[in-house]
Amino acid sequence: MLFKGSAVALVTPFTRENTVNYNKLEELVEFHIKNGTDAIVVCGTTGEASTLSDREHIATIKCVIDAVNKRIPVIAGTGGNDTEHSILLSKIAENFGADGLLIINPYYNKGNKTGIKAHFTKIAQSVDTPIIIYNVPSRTGVNLSPNLIAELSYSEQNIVGVKEASGDMTQVAEIARLVNDDFAIYSGNDDSTLPLLSLGGVGVISVLANICPKESHDLVYSFLSGDIETSRKLQLDLKPLIDALFTEVNPVPVKTAMNLLGMDVGSLRLPLGHMEAKNIDILKKELKNTGLELK
Repeated sequence: MLFKGSAVALVTPFTRENTVNYNKLEELVEFHIKNGTDAIVVCGTTGEASTLSDREHIATIKCVIDAVNKRIPVIAGTGGNDTEHSILLSKIAENFGADGLLIINPYYNKGNKTGIKAHFTKIAQSVDTPIIIYNVPSRTGVNLSPNLIAELSYSEQNIVGVKEASGDMTQVAEIARLVNDDFAIYSGNDDSTLPLLSLGGVGVISVLANICPKESHDLVYSFLSGDIETSRKLQLDLKPLIDALFTEVNPVPVKTAMNLLGMDVGSLRLPLGHMEAKNIDILKKELKNTGLELK
């Protein structure tokens, strides 16, 4: 198991010239280690990986791995809709020393079951690094069935977990029923971390953790240590802020929030644009209600 607890789905900070801000990236790593984040996912959806050039993608992964220096696991997002390109990025991340790989279900192509299974199988057989499958049908257009996830977990030794972001707790329950106990199920949605944990999950890959790393960690570990009431209270207390972080497509609100908090992570890359004013007002309100100080 790569980790238990909260892994931050790390944003990619940009300079004023809209290049990757590697100095800020190193600062964010230290912030997360100091505040109890259990693992870092770099170059995922929240990291705007789809807008990074290959050179930037590779350099960003290396920067985070080097900055973390084995203090917590680093999971590199190396998936995509081109199997051979995913293999290339996965091998590079493995050579850099990534502890794990996050491989998204191929998007746009809308592969059939045999094609998707072959995609994950070929990637898994091309590397030794543990792999977390990422199921997010709202973005990919295809839902990975529990049966397929289970088949892959049994057939490929290094497919060790799933980031489940379908939002369907019935599906989560079926995955948990079909896989072995050592197969890790992670929530891909901050608003349903606790329900997923109750079905046997072991953590969350979190957008919220970019601004509330300790709370995200505590929500998971309170549950895992048997303090269900503290975990429940954190989930419910944080829900208004979580909702505010998804008033627009991720990572637009979370990057906006980080800048409002003085974290200076820069702008977004097109086609992502600025938040609407009414949604910024909602976000400011919930940041203040959570006790965070606007700069």
